[in-house]
Amino acid sequence: MRPIFVMVKCDPGTAYDVAARALDTVEEVSELYSISGTYDLLVKCNLQSDADVGRFVTGRLQTLPNVKDTLTIITFNAFT
Repeated sequence: MRPIFVMVKCDPGTAYDVAARALDTVEEVSELYSISGTYDLLVKCNLQSDADVGRFVTGRLQTLPNVKDTLTIITFNAFT
């Protein structure tokens, strides 16, 4: 598994709806947080190691209703 983090900007007033829909419909979502600043949500997704990150983000997250923009952070190593 390979974790990625996606910051999501939502239409005004819809962040909770977007979060609920992402948790209900995107099985790769493992954690989801509301955040302050330019983006509204921080989404942690666990993808298969051979998954196409671009296709996942554009096809599964950016197509959720009321998502305006995303910023994807790809991880390399996890330090514990």
